[in-house]
Amino acid sequence: MIMTSRKKLIVALLGLAILAVGFGGMRLFSGMREEPPKKGPELREIVVSAEAVVPGAVVAEIVAYGRLKSAQPVVINSEVNGTLEQGEVTFRPGQRFLRNQLLVKVDTRQIKLEISTAKSELLKALASVLPDIKVDFLDAYDEWQDYFNRCSFDKPVPRLPEAANNSIKLYLARFNVYNIYFSIRDLEIRYEKHFIRAPFDGAIIGADLRPGSNVRSGTLIGEIISLEELEMVVPLTVEDVQWIDPDQPVLLTSAEIRGEWHGRIMRIGKTIDQQTQTVQAYIRVDDPDELYDGIFLKATIPGRTIESAVSVPRRALYRQKYVYLIEDGALAFRQVEVVRSETDTVIVSNGLSDGDMLVTDVLQGVSPGMPARVKNADERAREMP
Repeated sequence: MIMTSRKKLIVALLGLAILAVGFGGMRLFSGMREEPPKKGPELREIVVSAEAVVPGAVVAEIVAYGRLKSAQPVVINSEVNGTLEQGEVTFRPGQRFLRNQLLVKVDTRQIKLEISTAKSELLKALASVLPDIKVDFLDAYDEWQDYFNRCSFDKPVPRLPEAANNSIKLYLARFNVYNIYFSIRDLEIRYEKHFIRAPFDGAIIGADLRPGSNVRSGTLIGEIISLEELEMVVPLTVEDVQWIDPDQPVLLTSAEIRGEWHGRIMRIGKTIDQQTQTVQAYIRVDDPDELYDGIFLKATIPGRTIESAVSVPRRALYRQKYVYLIEDGALAFRQVEVVRSETDTVIVSNGLSDGDMLVTDVLQGVSPGMPARVKNADERAREMP
């Protein structure tokens, strides 16, 4: 039994020794074998859109939006009492009119009687003073007699002649000629206020009363706007205001009406809106015949000119100050100086030279030094929808 156990132990130890020698030999031979060289990642060539840089004079552009409004809205109030009557146009909202057309009028029968009564008093006073002027101031008599003859109930009162001397003035004052004359002039001015005429070519936007209504002094009749002068009000940032060239024409377009219009900046506000932090600019439209009050417009405002600059698409700019170029068949990363950012482009003043190939595609997962080439015309045509 003892011999059998000893044999088993020897056999087990011998087996372990063989395994150990085999494992050691394997490690030895594997260490002696040379490993094949590792291959680095292959740099793939990318195909991009690029444009040759040509520095030159670049005009800054400010884009703004706003509504068109009349530069002359007018509220019509009655200055006299009476019954409202129809004018030369139908006094309704939307009705257009021309300059000096009669919009509405107030019944004039009572004011006409008052004027006639006052003229009668004037003639009576003149008839009383003329004999004295004939006796004492014969040289002035013909002038005052002619004035008496020219006074008519159907025409405005003529202007009083100048008194030749203070004695004639005393006669005229004693018979209340001056007092009656100026009373008539006051009535004639009030008479003119019975007729409300258009001060410009425009349209009625509000009609609070209709013909036949009774009005008093201060009664609101309606509201009109001028169609001769339409202004577009646009909010601008303080930075944009500093770039504006007010002498250049502004291009106006609408998403609702086809066509283009031109205007000019008439004035720029000096107050900043506390909520929007913008300044109001007012653009006068040159020919607004096809436009409507209240329409929403887009204004493209020319700004100052930057010499020796390049306009670069926004998508070509990375981290606000870098662009990709193609140099010697590979991508290059370059820092540039941006002087102004606009809606779709940025204006670069430094960092780009004449002839540089600027990459205009949006690049992701690339690095400087990666092989690159410019798309040819056929490749661009295939990508177009």
